[in-house]
Amino acid sequence: MMNVDPVPADLRFDAEGLLPAVIQDDESGDVLMLAWMDREAIRRTLTSGRVTFWSRSRREYWRKGDTSGHRQYVRSVALDCDEDTLLVRVVQLGAACHTGARTCFTGREIPAIVGDPEAPEDPGTPSRAR
Repeated sequence: MMNVDPVPADLRFDAEGLLPAVIQDDESGDVLMLAWMDREAIRRTLTSGRVTFWSRSRREYWRKGDTSGHRQYVRSVALDCDEDTLLVRVVQLGAACHTGARTCFTGREIPAIVGDPEAPEDPGTPSRAR
């Protein structure tokens, strides 16, 4: 029997062999956290049904919930258009953030001008289109 690697060969990892994984609650759509994965963490996530990350600070794999009990169960994994970021939709049991909050994005907001999609573009603003 032939083993097939479930990790797409064309992923675009950074210089350290990592890519960001945005973790989103499958039911509510809330963005819960962002963490990093290498090829092995992605393989473990795709084949186990539980989310595994690479810790850049500890230099080791960690599976969400193994120490906290706040587990993440995979519902889907999608690749962005540049093939360098994952969106992992999960069922989150307990808190997603190491602080005990449901989401890591409960901190302070950074003031920004809210854009009006109906307003004409300012010709002096550089385009972000590729």
